[in-house]
Formats: sequence, C-alpha cells, structure tokens
Amino acid sequence: MADLAEGGGVMATAQDLDAAVMVDGPGTAGPGFMARITGAKRRPVVPSWMRDRAELKTAATWAVGHYSHVTAYHLWRSPLYTARLTLQAPRGAARFVGGTMRWVTDSEGDPVRLAAIRREDVGEYLKLSRQRDGRVRLRTLVAVLASFIGLGATLALYVLAPGWLQAVSLGTLVLALGYLGTPADDPVITRAVEMPKTQKLTSDIVLRALGALGIPAINQAQSKGRDGFVFTTPITRDGPGWRAEGDLPYGVTVTDVIDRRERLASGLRRPLGCVWPEAVPEEHTGRLVLWVGDQDMSKAKKPVWPLLKSGSVDLFKPAPYGTDQRGRWVDVTLMYISGIIGAIPRMGKTFLLRLLLLVAALDPRAALHVFDLKGTGDLGPLERVAHSYRPGDEDEDIDYALAVLRGVREELRRRAKVIRNLPRDLCPESKVTSELAGNKSLGLHPIVIGADECQVWFEHPKHGKELEEICTDLTKRGPALAITLLLATQRPNAQSLPTGISANASNRWCLKVMGQLENDMVLGTSAYKRGVRATMFAWGDKGIHYFVGEGADARIVGAAYIDAPEADAVAVRAYELREAAGTLTGHALGEDPVAESAASFDLLRDILAVVPAHEPKAWNETVVGRLEELRPDVYAGWAAEQLTAALKPFGIDTVQIGRRLNGKVVNRRGIARADIAAAVADRDGIQEAG
Repeated sequence: MADLAEGGGVMATAQDLDAAVMVDGPGTAGPGFMARITGAKRRPVVPSWMRDRAELKTAATWAVGHYSHVTAYHLWRSPLYTARLTLQAPRGAARFVGGTMRWVTDSEGDPVRLAAIRREDVGEYLKLSRQRDGRVRLRTLVAVLASFIGLGATLALYVLAPGWLQAVSLGTLVLALGYLGTPADDPVITRAVEMPKTQKLTSDIVLRALGALGIPAINQAQSKGRDGFVFTTPITRDGPGWRAEGDLPYGVTVTDVIDRRERLASGLRRPLGCVWPEAVPEEHTGRLVLWVGDQDMSKAKKPVWPLLKSGSVDLFKPAPYGTDQRGRWVDVTLMYISGIIGAIPRMGKTFLLRLLLLVAALDPRAALHVFDLKGTGDLGPLERVAHSYRPGDEDEDIDYALAVLRGVREELRRRAKVIRNLPRDLCPESKVTSELAGNKSLGLHPIVIGADECQVWFEHPKHGKELEEICTDLTKRGPALAITLLLATQRPNAQSLPTGISANASNRWCLKVMGQLENDMVLGTSAYKRGVRATMFAWGDKGIHYFVGEGADARIVGAAYIDAPEADAVAVRAYELREAAGTLTGHALGEDPVAESAASFDLLRDILAVVPAHEPKAWNETVVGRLEELRPDVYAGWAAEQLTAALKPFGIDTVQIGRRLNGKVVNRRGIARADIAAAVADRDGIQEAG
C-alpha cells in the first residue's frame, strides 16, 4: 500500500485514513430544536387587512356597498320575480307530478331492461324485472303515504291555521313550483353584480407557467419529475387577486423571473397588467412572491382619492397618493425628503408631480414654488396657490427660477440659524417639526419646490452649474429644515439629473423607462440587479411606477388619476384653506416676490461696494465678512467656498492671493476686483463699472 501511495497517490495508508476529517458528520447538522423554534417566523393570528385601520375601513366600505347594492337590486325586482314564478307554477306542478310518476314507476331503469331484451338475455331481464317490481311496490307505498300526509296537513292548515299563515304557505308553494318550472336557460333571478370571470390560480398553473419561461434549472427539475418550485405557503386570495409564494431552484433568482414577465403572463394566460412577480427583501434572492390580479392594474377601477372632495394635509404626516396592486392606499410624507420622478414621455410623470404638489397645497402652511419647464400648462392649477410660479423655458423663465432658488437657499441658511438657537426642549432633534412649522413667528413653514423637465435647468449653458449647485445643497440640507425639492425628468441621466442630487434624494418615483442606466439613476444604484425594474412596465401602464421611500422597500404603485378639472377643484379648495388661514403669499396674491428680491441686492455690485478701488485683490473670507456687514439678512453665514460657487455662473474664477502675516507669506483664495468690474460692465453694457 505504501508503494502505491508513493507511486500514484491512489491509495491511502491507515495512518492517512485515521487523520482524515469527515466533512459531513454523522450527527444532525444545523441548529437544534429550540434554536429552530425560537428563530421561527410566526404568522399573524389576525389578518393584515384587519390590523390596518385604513385597509379595514376600505374592506368594510366595499362590503357594505356591495351587499346594499345586491339587496336593493333584488328588492326592486321582487314584484317581477313573484309574477314570473307565479306564471311558471303550472309548469312546475306538471314537472313535479311527471317526475314523481317516473320515480314511482322506476322509469330510470327502462334503458337497462330494454338493453337486456335486445340482447335476449332472459336471466338478466327476469332479474331486472323482479328488482323493478320491488321498487315500484315500495315507492307506490311511499307515494300513497306522502299523499295522505300532505292532504291531511293541507286540510288541517285550511281549518285550523290563521289566514296569514295560509297565504304564506300557499305563496311559498306557488313560488317553489314556479322555481321548479324555470327554464334552465332563462333564470328568473338575475345577477346584481357581474363578477369578472377569472381562473383560480392553482399550483399546476403556476408550475406550468414557470416551466414555460425557458429557465434551464426549472426545466431540468421538471424533466426529472420534480416541480422546479417549492411552495412555502398555500395559494390564497390576497385582495382582488391570488398570491403564491415559494422557493425557486438553487441558482435561480427572482430577477430571472421578472426579466421574463411577458412569458410568465403568457404561461398563466393572463393579461400582462395582472401578473406581478416580486422578491421578498427579508428572504433569500430565490424566494418569489407571485401576485396575479383579477383585472389588469391599469384598467381596474380605482377607489376615489380620499382628498379629492374634502380634507386637509399635515405635510409632516403620511397622506394617500396612490394604490398598490391589491387596491390598498399607499401614503407619502413630503417632509424630511427630497424626491425625483423619472419616466419616458407620455407615462404620467407630470400628472404624478402635479398630484404630489396638490397634496402639498392642501397644507395651508406650505409655500409652493412651481416651475413648469415644459411650458404646456399642466401644472397650471397650482398657480392660484403658489408663492412663485413660472411656465416655460425661456431665458427670463430660467432667470426667474434662479432668483427663486437663490432666495430659498438664503432662507435655508436663516432657518439653520433659527434651529441652532432654539432651546433643546423645543427642538431636540435639530430639525423642523409640525409644531414648529405652525409657529408663524419662527417662519419655519414647509417649503415645497416642484420642477417638471428639470433637465432644462441643469443643461442651461449659463446658469446650469449654479442651478445644480443650489439644488444639490437643497437636496442635502433642505429636508431637515422643512424644504422639499421635487424634480421630474423624462431624461434620467447624469447630465439631466446630476448624481449629487440623485444620490441624496430619499424618495424615488420611477415610471416606465427603457434601460438599466435610467432605471438606476432614478431608483438607486444596483436597483436593476435587485429586481426593481421599471423597464417591465408596459406602454399601457400609465401612472404605474416603482416607489422607493417611506423607509420601505420598492413598491409598485398606481398614482391616483386626477385630471385637469379635478385638479382645479382641489386647488380651489386649497386656496380657500389658505385664505381662511391667512397664508396666501407671493404669486397667489398677484405679487412678484422675485422682482422685489432681485431689486434689493446685486452680488457683483455689492462686492464692488465692499472692495474699494484702491484694493485690487481681496481674500474670499474678507469679502464675505464685509458682505455680511453690508446685508446681514442676505449674506449671513456665507463661507469662502460659497462665494466661489456664487461667482462661477458669472464666469469669474478665484485667484491665489499671497499676504504677509506675522512675517510669513500666507496664500489663500480670493477675487480680483478688476474681474468683478469687467463682469459688471459686460453684463450691464457699460464701459466701466465703479
């Protein structure tokens, strides 16, 4: 053995065998019984729809409405039902008598006896005849006894019973005979509600559909007699549809199934909008939840938006804006977030932005800044309540928006100081709360900025960089100070949606997009790999989108459809709320706050005012200190870097300036006064600027 081991290593010595380590031991591997019990997932005793007040209210409202309709429908038609059944009673009586006679005479056995006669089988015929004779005797006796009992009961009812009981008994008999005489193809009682005819989802149907996807691991398992999918829970009804959950074969992920959603719908023989495969984030990547709706999500009737006719909003609390595949309302909280909306054209992006701005408008404290850069007037209903509003993408529209955003950033800096100086018991988390926002003396009311086709801002040749810088700042620091920025674009890429903004927006709404890059720009890096793919939406899925936010995983939501007249009605109600609260400002009052603020200060002119002509260069930190002394309400809190960023849109770069301090040369960034003067001269069309 030793020689063999030395020669080829084919056989091992006894010592080697003793030293070998068995990988799979003989004992039970894995956690013990108690560990498995303590780590087990307990299913809720009370169903989720009963624990959720909103969902319970929706279900109860539906049930009351459904059965009230059914009851009223049949009560209204009860006279017609009675008349038809009465007319059909003679036919029912004839059917009853005829059926009784056939039963008594054992007519159902005639074909068998005739068959014995045709075969000339005497023995079988005699046997069947004796059997028939016995049946006829017994059934005749039963029929005679039933006749006597029935006749006796009828006489007793006629003699002893009161009139109302006689009438009820006779009516019941007539209706019963009428029902018996109803033709099979012409029922008397019609359906009050036409239910959609959908096939029940079964395990065989699910396995058939998964087998049609062309996934090798599933096909291989099924070819060997296995299912290729292990159901972890029974298939159950879940809202207006069916829910199946289980484990895919090893190595197969949920994203593999999502990629083949069209083929899955074909295998299930259901419309594409009914089939929604989803991953289970808290489980492994092979755990699939397949929800199959009764109706196409884009065509199913949606409940009325709760805020359409009445109600107001506290932007610091959730408000409903859409429903999921199961028809349950999905809430959104517009404070402490920044959000981006992305989609290809004609998929409902602008309608979704308008809906979110309508939600914001229903909080009378909120100041709205609305920019319709597409210029079609889709956001027009918000004009009546907006503090600032501008449709279009002309240069003057961009200048207007830039002035507004500059003002909002100054407001952000002011709010930061207010929050910093508030007592800790009033502001323990250093952010604006609903209570602080309601205190008018602090001026911390919510600010919501909405811009459709935001790529027009960031691709602007002159102001694009400054607009990007301001929006990035608002996205990062604004949420804690009750400033929300909502940007919508039909071109979600790095140019139209800068990464500094997309990376810091906590809420994402992604309708249909065409590729992985656009998908991840809106929904976040690696969303496509995780199976969150807005590319799977069909052209008919208007308003249906992935929603990432509210501290939850990506959800498929259909936004409430609010058309232009309904949006106008909601805006009118929002105007009335603001009028009653005394919070109408700016554009809503016919004023132009941008013109007033633009006339109040000019950065370049202010720099020329604080840097005298005999001082050719000055450090940034020196300039911002002088600017704050000049206009504390505008330049308070500015840092040297902010001055550098504010000068970039004017084409002015800072320079390195060396000064001798305490015998040493210190180099810092600063401005050359000549560059400022030249920029003012170029801008204002004058030969020289003081």
